[in-house]
Amino acid sequence: MVLSGTVLFPNAMLPLRIFEARYRLMLEWALEHDRMFCIALVRPGITEAATSDQFFHTAGIGLISTSVTQPDGTSLIVLQGLARVRFEGFLQSTPFRIAQIQPLPAVVNSPEEAAGLVQQVREKCALMRIDGSPLPASFTELLSRISDPGALADAAAHALIGDAFEQQGLLEEQDITVRLRTIVRLLHERFPNDSSGEAWS
Repeated sequence: MVLSGTVLFPNAMLPLRIFEARYRLMLEWALEHDRMFCIALVRPGITEAATSDQFFHTAGIGLISTSVTQPDGTSLIVLQGLARVRFEGFLQSTPFRIAQIQPLPAVVNSPEEAAGLVQQVREKCALMRIDGSPLPASFTELLSRISDPGALADAAAHALIGDAFEQQGLLEEQDITVRLRTIVRLLHERFPNDSSGEAWS
């Protein structure tokens, strides 16, 4: 499914309303097979991706955790993010796309730096709460119990980074340390000061 303004990260829960005829067929196909499909982001300046070069080929694949068909034939679903994947080719383009995919495993080239960046994200979120900045309740709960740097980076990207193309960059980055470094920078740009008025870095 190619969407604007939507990026699916591993472990994120994405509610969707399926109403287009092609995506109804896609949902039916997915439910009959492995209950999974991908969310891809359209490229800048594109409103409707007519060709495969008009959307990003790194995407999130998710599991349909719930699907409820409405009286009008539309469906309300919740897609649970599972992994990053890259499209290697397309087996079908109509009525919906079926892609050959390659999983994108995470790497940590600098574990010590990643651990320090995790702490910076936690500290910044604590300052944001003190300042009254809105933090999604689900993320606040996750923050208290996530220890894995990759999972924390994905949760922060999903909950705190509002720009879809910045999110796409984080989705495409396989190095967890680089992801965290980028999130720290973006949070600093969005919330430059703590409650004492001093710059945060």
